[in-house]
Amino acid sequence: MKAVAVLKFRDIPQVMELPQPELRAGMILIRVAAAGMNPFDWKMVDGIMDGHMPHQFPLIMGVEGAGTVVAVGEGVTRFKEGDKVYGQFIHSPIGEGAYAEYAIVPENNAISIAPKSINLAAAAAVPNAGMTALQLLEAAGLKRGQTLLIIGATGGVGSFATQLAALQGIQVIATVSNEAAAERMLQLGAVTTVNYKTGSIEQLVKQTYPDGIDGLIDLMSKKDAFAANTALVKYGGVALTTAFVADDALLKERNLRGGNFETKGNLTSLDQLTQLIDDGKLQIPVGNTITLQEVAAAIAQSRTGHATGKTIITME
Repeated sequence: MKAVAVLKFRDIPQVMELPQPELRAGMILIRVAAAGMNPFDWKMVDGIMDGHMPHQFPLIMGVEGAGTVVAVGEGVTRFKEGDKVYGQFIHSPIGEGAYAEYAIVPENNAISIAPKSINLAAAAAVPNAGMTALQLLEAAGLKRGQTLLIIGATGGVGSFATQLAALQGIQVIATVSNEAAAERMLQLGAVTTVNYKTGSIEQLVKQTYPDGIDGLIDLMSKKDAFAANTALVKYGGVALTTAFVADDALLKERNLRGGNFETKGNLTSLDQLTQLIDDGKLQIPVGNTITLQEVAAAIAQSRTGHATGKTIITME
């Protein structure tokens, strides 16, 4: 099969011809239709999980995807051949990932029957970004009518978070870099946008919300910028970062809930997303669709931190 893999940590990803993975007990074999691209994919190549989980090389990249079950291992009861599924593919050992024509996934992973109202390529954009957005909003605990600033709003997580917040009646302020992005975020449910190319986020938000905002979800800022952004949040509000740059002492000083946030893949979140999608309440934020041959260039672009929607890798 064709797969995108690396031969060692910090290697440049390349398309390789590799053996189809052998099915093991408790696992399902999936013919992958598409994989979602995440910054975590190249962070694993850089060794972020080294010492935490076993790795195997060539290391096939990819932590999420969608496809069709073609075989089930001994003991599997949740899935059968022919099921269309989506979810998190990451498991031990690291290196049996989704950037491949076939992948094996443990039955007990956060993987479920794919939404019926969208195709599998679109479904591959949902698991990580969707679950992260859903759980961020649960952690934020904001109520209808309260204000939420989302920094990094145009990416996959931000696009889902904007929609999910709007569904709850939360007033979303979305950061953007151009007019086209602003229009898109308003269509997804943001009440206003802030173009960070035209001035500092802090100054621009203060102009419209001089008394402060109720919550902050920051998907990209470094430590100093996140600290500055928390100053926009009212005393007793909430500030969350997925970049793990929160200063707990600073948050405590301003009586802010939140801090560093890590997604926990689970079936409850995934099935919630499936229901919302099949009810027609969520748009899937696919920004780019690429082939395996285009992955290396897309990874290089992902490292720059600029994204619009979600990049999907199709296997055909």
